[in-house]
Amino acid sequence: MPMPGFLSNIKEKFSTKIGTPDQEMPEEKEDEYVELGSDVVSKEDESRVVVRPFMLEDFEDIRPILDSLRTGHTIALVNIQPLKDKDIVELKRAIN
Repeated sequence: MPMPGFLSNIKEKFSTKIGTPDQEMPEEKEDEYVELGSDVVSKEDESRVVVRPFMLEDFEDIRPILDSLRTGHTIALVNIQPLKDKDIVELKRAIN
């Protein structure tokens, strides 16, 4: 999850009209740096990620896996061995 303001800080630093034909790239100074926010991730944000195991026995078993992944905050551990042993073509189709 991106930190609020992180991308806007980077965008602000790089949006100084670089790229116009009559302007050269600014020289980098060794003592300059960009300070990024140090927002602490709360335990609520950490607890939102769910690791779910799935077993892929048939091609139809792919739907609950995709639904879970589309909701976000899910890591899917998929056991493909049963479908691999059954039909390698269906396994390739399911993975695609």
